[in-house]
Amino acid sequence: MMDTCLRPQGDCLPLIPDWIVSSRSQSLEDASMMSGAALSVLHGLHRFSDVPHALLRERLALRATEACVAFQGRPERAPELRDEVHLLRPGDHPGPSGSIFQSWRFAVGRRLTTQHLQKSVPENVQPRVSEWMQAPQGAPIAKATRVLETVIQDAPHHEVTALLLADATLARALRWDYLIPIFALGLSARDLHKTGDDLRLSCSRAVVTGITEAVQLAHSLFRDANRLRQIEPKLRAKGAGKAVELFLSRDALSPSLAFTGFMSDRAARRLCDRLVALRVVREMSGRSTFRLYGI
Repeated sequence: MMDTCLRPQGDCLPLIPDWIVSSRSQSLEDASMMSGAALSVLHGLHRFSDVPHALLRERLALRATEACVAFQGRPERAPELRDEVHLLRPGDHPGPSGSIFQSWRFAVGRRLTTQHLQKSVPENVQPRVSEWMQAPQGAPIAKATRVLETVIQDAPHHEVTALLLADATLARALRWDYLIPIFALGLSARDLHKTGDDLRLSCSRAVVTGITEAVQLAHSLFRDANRLRQIEPKLRAKGAGKAVELFLSRDALSPSLAFTGFMSDRAARRLCDRLVALRVVREMSGRSTFRLYGI
């Protein structure tokens, strides 16, 4: 097993043990054991307040969106998805792939309630969310798998809703306040057509894959967030503190849109350029205009 620090701060964030990562379990029993062990690591990560959890959920929402878009045969990946959503102006509407990203962002950005889940899915299936979330008895992953299977059977063209509600079921079973995207990171389009024990096996393996990625990302964001927090006192620009808070909770930011209300466009661009020079923020678009920034 693994050794963890007793103090939930500093450089002792939990890691996925090598014996879980390196295993390719063939039986459902073994896969269930591996996924349960991985889930305990992610559950323990919640104790670490220095991890930018809101940002972690947004980045995982982006990854889940990439997977869902790929299931539908669409070409958009992270750069295009960011453009579709983070450059939207009030009143604008994204395309189909951007709408999927918005659904995931809405789901991970609000406390886990039935009302919020209903607003995260298409209108034509919103009335069924409560029914689908009535998961059977069993372990958390088994409950989530059953919800995934039920939604896909009842609404075959709503894979995004099925994956989102499976993650919500898992989060509820573990009494988390927020949904964390996991299943979409490890399932394939072929897996979504499986049923029974075959689906349970795929979902158990997907949990290991998704949580491994989530924990690795948490470590990376923990380091990046700490570097940004360390230079915050040196920033003299008015509104810099609010800007830092946004960087610690959002996947990507457009200076001219995200900082409206507490910083001018010029001041926002200058702040972002300085943060890039200090190597605590990166420019994500690769463009000279309509730039996006994030840690």
